[in-house]
Amino acid sequence: MYPSRFRYEAPRSIDEAISLLRDGDGEAKVLAGGQSLVPLLKLRFAAPELLVDINNLPGLDYHRVDPDGTIRVGALCRHADLERSGVLAAKQPTMAAAAPLVADPIVRTRGTLVGSLCHADPQGDWASVVTALGGHVVAQGPAGRRTIALADFVTGPFQNTLGYDEIAVEAVIPAPKGTPAGGYLKLERRVGDFATAGVAVAVELSGALVTRAGIALTGVGGSTIDAADAAQALVGQELTADRIGTAADLAAQAARPKTDHRGSAEYKRHVVRTFVERILTNVSDSLEKTA
Repeated sequence: MYPSRFRYEAPRSIDEAISLLRDGDGEAKVLAGGQSLVPLLKLRFAAPELLVDINNLPGLDYHRVDPDGTIRVGALCRHADLERSGVLAAKQPTMAAAAPLVADPIVRTRGTLVGSLCHADPQGDWASVVTALGGHVVAQGPAGRRTIALADFVTGPFQNTLGYDEIAVEAVIPAPKGTPAGGYLKLERRVGDFATAGVAVAVELSGALVTRAGIALTGVGGSTIDAADAAQALVGQELTADRIGTAADLAAQAARPKTDHRGSAEYKRHVVRTFVERILTNVSDSLEKTA
């Protein structure tokens, strides 16, 4: 199927892009990687009157770590850039673990982290990772820039809080206050498939004690699930087998899966529990080896 007819613009500045969106009056879409939007256009699930291609905007293809440890990812930074990133490998293990698991190599070449957050797919990998890390999105519009915590940014399946004349220009991961550890695990039927279930775990450690924790779930609810009770059960504690088991049980309870062709609800909860245990046990084992 061919997309509906639309007008195409490729602005050269962020101000020009915002002006085009404002003139579009809610009937425009932003194109960055296009790995989610283009299929929607072809299936006519989306039929914008205007497509604003931001790939010519300068200075948005970065990912970097600030001196204080804050990680910033620009709107045109591709999944593949993060997959190959020495910065993430050294500074943020949860992001480094997730990057190679996003879709397939073709999608990772063009798709973007910020675009994935904006798409707000309940089975999107990056939303869980950024939620577990306590990250936020920076949006820019006619009134300037504003910061939106990811928990507030995604309002439902495929819905976010961006105004029709705003562009998400950056994703920000706060600097850790302890030693970062964690991971991301995802069950898929085949490479590149949506997650049957996925789990992002991010902890910060002071010695053997957990000083901060985040656990978020992919594909087991109508939107990304912040398993806050499971994460809180780890704070101020050492990663003993009993404590890990408690967090895993609470994460499974937070899941809201439905039985479908990928598996039963009970099976998906079991996957969540197993993945939380596996990630935290790996962190605990690493601590023992370095003690």
